[in-house]
Amino acid sequence: MQVEITTSGGKLKAVRVLQVPSENGRDREIAGFAVPQLTQEALKAGNAHIDAVSGATYTSEGYIRSLQSALDAAHV
Repeated sequence: MQVEITTSGGKLKAVRVLQVPSENGRDREIAGFAVPQLTQEALKAGNAHIDAVSGATYTSEGYIRSLQSALDAAHV
């Protein structure tokens, strides 16, 4: 999982997902429903302290890890 963020005034404004798990159809299916939910929650929270999506634990963990890394790099 790889995300890119946009910040303004030290706050998270946008999350763009650059890479999602896509090894097989099931990976794509899970990412398709989980990633929009995770992005919505991250924008609402303004940080990476969000809940995992039920049934998408690995995708959620990868998203949260990548988001936290991007936030750390941006010093947010």
